[in-house]
Amino acid sequence: MNWLVWIIFGLIAGFIGSKLVNKEGQGFLMNVVLGILGAVVGGWIGVQLGLGGVTGFNLGSLLLAVGGAVVVQVIYRAFTGSSRP
Repeated sequence: MNWLVWIIFGLIAGFIGSKLVNKEGQGFLMNVVLGILGAVVGGWIGVQLGLGGVTGFNLGSLLLAVGGAVVVQVIYRAFTGSSRP
């Protein structure tokens, strides 16, 4: 995927993940950053479980990215000590 699609995909995954974790969100930039990181983590977890990785703009990839974004959000909150940066 090109970089613009990754940013849009990261924003969607990061926004959904942050709403699932803390109901407030982290702001536009942090949602994009944590969402893209979450897509990478979710893709890696998917490959390790035999589900495949993030392959494009589709529902399966979105679910993996959101799952990864939730994992990243939980880790982020553990290191920052709060739901807001």
